[in-house]
Amino acid sequence: MNSKATSSGSIVAIVPAAGIGSRMGATIPKQYLPLLDKPILAHTLQRLLSHPAIDKVIVALSAEDSWFDSLAEAHSPKLTRVQGGKERADSVLAALSALPDNSDAWALVHDAARPCLTHGDIDALLKSRQHFPQGAILAMPVRDTMKRAAKDGSIDATVCREALWHALTPQLFPAASLKQNLEQALAAGVSITDEASAMEWAGVHPGLVSGRADNIKVTHPDDLQLAALFLEAQQVLQAQQQNT
Repeated sequence: MNSKATSSGSIVAIVPAAGIGSRMGATIPKQYLPLLDKPILAHTLQRLLSHPAIDKVIVALSAEDSWFDSLAEAHSPKLTRVQGGKERADSVLAALSALPDNSDAWALVHDAARPCLTHGDIDALLKSRQHFPQGAILAMPVRDTMKRAAKDGSIDATVCREALWHALTPQLFPAASLKQNLEQALAAGVSITDEASAMEWAGVHPGLVSGRADNIKVTHPDDLQLAALFLEAQQVLQAQQQNT
């Protein structure tokens, strides 16, 4: 496949945001917890909506969501909302089903709770289509020594970290292929932890694109403080670049 064909098609960002984030121990879904001046999800959507290559953003929400309409980003003309499902894969599939059957779009799936995504990382992932026409994900090489635990909580073994990567998002795939593989994997009862796992199950080998370390997922309360530090640092750097 030539690079021109590989890079064709619109870019549709998909944000599964129907979860409740129970590990945060909060009274509201974690994507609506305040981070600096606005909710986590607002930061995430702003990063996607403001990227010039992204044509559309589809957000999959819980049927009981009563917070989304309060976000300024919720009223963007580039944004569409759909009802999500119980699991992440169900929400992503619901968003993909909102696209035309003959769509040649690329689906850029990003976690609702990763508010520090940079345009530079999006650019790198989009550019990777020329080398990985089957799709690719942002990821980071494992840096720390890895241990496998025994059932009693002790160390069972040290795992070689060579060739191990932490999977991040966004994850980018041809929308039609991702939809088909998600549908078939779910019908087969396969556990789908991210979009790449559905593609892998179908025999596809997605590419790995090195991403930034500050693209963290807010999962535990301490992550909010770290995300705030990263966002502030990014804002300072952006201001410095604009003044030079």
